[in-house]
Amino acid sequence: MNEPTSRITTHLSQFFGKEYNLLILAAGIGVLAGAASTVFRWMILFFQNVFSENGLLMGLSAGLAAFLLPFMPMLGGLVIGFARRYFPDAVAENGVDRVIEAVVLKNGHIRKRVLAVCALTSSITIGSGGSAGRVGPTVQICSVLGSVFGQMLKLSRDRVRVLVGCGAAAGIAATFNAPLAGMIFVMEIILGEFTIHSLSPIVIASVMGTVTGRAIEGNQLTFLTPVHEVVNPSEIFFYLILGILCGLTAHLFIQSYFRSQKFFEEKVKISKILKPALGGLIVGLIALITPQVRGNGFPEMEQVLNGNLFWGVALLLIATKIIATAVTLGSGGVGGTFAPSLFIGSMVGATFGAAIHALLPEWTASSETYALVGMGALASAALQAPLTSILILFEMTQDYTIVLPSMVCCIVATYTMRRFTKHSIYIQSLLNRGINIQHGKAISILSSMFVRDVMTREVVTLDEEMPFKSVLETVSYSRHLYYPVVDQEARMTGIISFSDIKNAAQKEGTEKMTAAEMATREVTVLRPSHNLNEALEKFSELDIEQIPVVEVGDSRKVIGLIRRSDVQAVYNREVLITTL
Repeated sequence: MNEPTSRITTHLSQFFGKEYNLLILAAGIGVLAGAASTVFRWMILFFQNVFSENGLLMGLSAGLAAFLLPFMPMLGGLVIGFARRYFPDAVAENGVDRVIEAVVLKNGHIRKRVLAVCALTSSITIGSGGSAGRVGPTVQICSVLGSVFGQMLKLSRDRVRVLVGCGAAAGIAATFNAPLAGMIFVMEIILGEFTIHSLSPIVIASVMGTVTGRAIEGNQLTFLTPVHEVVNPSEIFFYLILGILCGLTAHLFIQSYFRSQKFFEEKVKISKILKPALGGLIVGLIALITPQVRGNGFPEMEQVLNGNLFWGVALLLIATKIIATAVTLGSGGVGGTFAPSLFIGSMVGATFGAAIHALLPEWTASSETYALVGMGALASAALQAPLTSILILFEMTQDYTIVLPSMVCCIVATYTMRRFTKHSIYIQSLLNRGINIQHGKAISILSSMFVRDVMTREVVTLDEEMPFKSVLETVSYSRHLYYPVVDQEARMTGIISFSDIKNAAQKEGTEKMTAAEMATREVTVLRPSHNLNEALEKFSELDIEQIPVVEVGDSRKVIGLIRRSDVQAVYNREVLITTL
């Protein structure tokens, strides 16, 4: 760097402080994520070619190739099965829910090899004909870039989380040529907060991701559609009805997805290697009836948005796409749910729009407009992200006319979905694995630390036979509020609180009592492996200040004591560290 440029950079850095460096880093991650998103799309196209008449089926007769084509998703599933066998952790870490988990519970740390494994497995799943989307894997791949740079530079936890968001935003922005949607997606879904500290770098990353995508592939709209219109102001009422239908369909889609996961995990008694292949076979058979369910469905969505798909076929595709996606992902295939939700929503909208337009042709727009609005509405309901869905519709089409109906439809669909569950498909995935991130930063910090990190091993115990006078003498030299009562083998049989001793001292006849007679027999305990969030929940539930810590294999062997004040002090310290 020449001297004038170096001097300018130094002055800017001094003026803006560390935030300036973060913005530069965000821009770099945006460029890399934009390129990674494009390369990932090329990988999908490559494997689509491999698993087609121009690849593995090349040279075969037309009849034999047509016969074998439905078995391609099964072959792709077999590859995924082996990947799950030899790289189980890396494959399992795929998905937007895993990125959310990393941001909230793991300080934004994602392992490097997840990038390669996720890119390969998801591109093979989609390319071979599995019914899944590329948005989820794109978010995962690009988030890894932000995480790796943050860890390499040893940045604070907060900054690593922001860089993960930068990668995700840039990936979404490049995928859909939609910088606003990329930014809002991260704020609404990944980070779950809007702060100037995180907004600025994410905006920069989203812009750079979009610019990079345009530089590589050109400034093209995701969907080339005719101009849409709202024919009559009263037509908004029909979009309200469409919103309800999309919310109900989103609920059906999500339930099918999770039930399929449970079915393949609990009911299908075959090798885990073969489960994705079985799922691929089922999808291949479904594709014999409706070949449009294969892959992420973008060409088919463009068809319906241009009015080139019969409404009867669209109606059938609602059911078959839900089943195909649930089977693909439930059996172990790797991919996202965002694109399938767009696909299903477009088919719901097209079917509803065709029916309404047939009944009231002079009062309503054509089915294409309803297909476009339905696309965003169902995604909004499934993701519980109306802002993202409204913006992504506008940016994908550059058609401002659909903003008003999409606002109504997305909000109604989201609230319809909330009648069944308040959680998005991503949060529900975490809840199904026993991970609750809904309580914000406090839960995030406390869940990442454990009782063993905070407990004190200086425990004052009382022998069962100890008389009251000796109990008084013992506790008078202690700062503890609770005292485990132990037998001759040093195993806990009860507990005495300082208030118990104080109350007993005010009564007559207590000098003849022993510690065993004063003790409470039902004792709440914690183990070293419990996290601090679990400990704090116990403190709040029982309204106590100290809890005994016992050995993992023996609930009566006391090894320490944990104080509520120590947990709160650790939390306050960690909050301070993350802001530095």
